[in-house]
Amino acid sequence: MAGEGGLLLLGWALSRWLDIRLADQLHLSFRAVLLGVVASVPLLAGLRWTLRTRSKPIQRLVQVVQDQLGPLVASRSAAELALVAALAGWAEEVLFRGVMQAELVRRLPDFVALLLTSTAFGVAHFLTFSYALLAALAGLYLGALYWAQGNLLIPIVAHALYDFVALVQLARLYRARTNPE
Repeated sequence: MAGEGGLLLLGWALSRWLDIRLADQLHLSFRAVLLGVVASVPLLAGLRWTLRTRSKPIQRLVQVVQDQLGPLVASRSAAELALVAALAGWAEEVLFRGVMQAELVRRLPDFVALLLTSTAFGVAHFLTFSYALLAALAGLYLGALYWAQGNLLIPIVAHALYDFVALVQLARLYRARTNPE
């Protein structure tokens, strides 16, 4: 949580330094929340595929994630995981879409800004090459949502909901693996 909180502070500080008004990018509404929930469906479908595929690199990725992150989440309650997921959604979307993508759009064509931001998002999630690639694709999707809708709340909700489901699933898988019945 401290890491995500630090990212949120970094995003806020950078937005101030770059004169990016985050409040202008956030439009709180029931519609935006609903769109964020609906927008999480492709991400969740990707998670499901990741957990069921027979692809060896992806199976290794799942194993690495279970080994490294499983112990951190296995003993956490659903409420704690929801808090971590919400903070991650806010922090990472503010930093990558709200600040980085918004600033790059000022200087570069929109699509180039989207590609660069998505690549940076993937690199920031480098646990394995496969993880970085999947994160970059998710970043491309979240950035396109932000670009198309002009509302940072939509990718925040989609990201947070995805992270919550992924963390709950990871905790469940790790518990099942370490406490077989």
